[in-house]
Amino acid sequence: MNKPLAEVTPNTWSFLRDPMIKPTGFREYDARWKYPDEINLPGMTALGLGLGTQMHKRGIDPVIAVGNDYRDYSLSIKNALIVGLMQAGIQVKDIGPALSPMAYFAQFHLDVPAVAMVTASHNPNGWTGVKMGFDRPLTHGPDEMSELRDIVLNGEGIARPGGSYEFVDGVKEAYLDDLVGDFKMSRPLKVVCATGNGTAAAFAPEVFERIGVEVVPSHTRLDYTFPNYNPNPEAMEMLHDMAASVKASGADLALGFDGDGDRCGVVDDEGEEIFADKVGVIMARDLAKLYPNSTFVADVKSTGLFASDPELQALGVKADYWKTGHSHMKRRVKEIGALAGFEKSGHYFLAEPVGRGYDCGMRVAVEICKLMDRNSDQSMSDLRKALPKTWSTPTMSPYAADTEKYDILQRLVDKLVAKADAGDSFAGRAIKEVVTVNGARVILDNGSWGLVRASSNTPNLVVVCESSESEDEMRAIFADIDAVIRTEPGVGDYDQTI
Repeated sequence: MNKPLAEVTPNTWSFLRDPMIKPTGFREYDARWKYPDEINLPGMTALGLGLGTQMHKRGIDPVIAVGNDYRDYSLSIKNALIVGLMQAGIQVKDIGPALSPMAYFAQFHLDVPAVAMVTASHNPNGWTGVKMGFDRPLTHGPDEMSELRDIVLNGEGIARPGGSYEFVDGVKEAYLDDLVGDFKMSRPLKVVCATGNGTAAAFAPEVFERIGVEVVPSHTRLDYTFPNYNPNPEAMEMLHDMAASVKASGADLALGFDGDGDRCGVVDDEGEEIFADKVGVIMARDLAKLYPNSTFVADVKSTGLFASDPELQALGVKADYWKTGHSHMKRRVKEIGALAGFEKSGHYFLAEPVGRGYDCGMRVAVEICKLMDRNSDQSMSDLRKALPKTWSTPTMSPYAADTEKYDILQRLVDKLVAKADAGDSFAGRAIKEVVTVNGARVILDNGSWGLVRASSNTPNLVVVCESSESEDEMRAIFADIDAVIRTEPGVGDYDQTI
């Protein structure tokens, strides 16, 4: 295979023949590019050849399930990827248009070792990418992505005989059956189903109807132009629209899904947006009653309540704070045998016996409906208000160049660990510990905390603080962590602050 050529540009003869791939598209846990500015169709074929070569290199059976989201260009990109996989001698099982979790489900349903899902996730139109994995329910992490990047960019893809193609029908129906099972609601429940005209529109309304939920549709007509908003349940635009639908319809809650259906956002009956880490605590409280002494994984940006909530402590729950990112979280849940993992961005990882360990917005929606059924005397706002009150900052992102941010972060981690080792106070309190699995999360003796880490996708650091005591303490934590950050001249302005 020819190496991808830096000089290949759109609207040239070589663009229709030679692979063009921008190296920065290989991210920490998936691949993502602007199309056709950063990757062309021959580039996607080169990616398929590289992925197939990686499978052979790792001794994985040469069979893969492949799907695509509903964007108008995703089918062309998937077909180009499939050509490369077949060149590498891989047997391709094409499951057609899909959600990412439907593709992950296909690995189990078809009993195949590998998956490649063509999707730009929640990114706007003009983006494309691939989520891939070999060791179900896991997806590629930094090691696998680095290996794949080197194979592709160094032209090390190897063509082999044995490639084949099969379109496999019926996976969508099997996925829906698996989600629903024999569960039926025993209480009336009215849910705003928000899909932002994305791929989840082909799944979510039917799932709700089959379990006996009254559906209030919100932008559930498939439309790849996304005429209302970009489907992203972490974005306030979508959450505000969901809240307006709840208030207008008198629904019990709203559940919203991102562009490829692996995330779920929640708005309660009062129109309050409940961020995913707090939804995770509500779910953990409910699941821990069914499965006492469980372990739950939370990403380092998430609330400290997983560790400090008295109700979870009484149920013997162990909290494990881990690296942000869906691949990191999936891997950690599997490694330590956790019941579930919760990520602040809206990825939930429900493991056996609840789910299969991968992030599935539809599975989360079903489990939230079951939770509401088990707590039939309470509303979602009751469950929210029952949590201990905390004061949190938004996720703040001071600028730090991609080429410098990890070196800057390491120095900041060293400085914060040194403060703890020296017995220094932080926001007027003793430092209990500094968790350094992903940046530095400085935890105080009352469970309040402040975090600094590097963004995986943008030239920024990430700063989040939470107090279990007061808004004043939250601001004091931010002031102290910012004072350490400001010792680094390479850090610029925040995108927002408190």
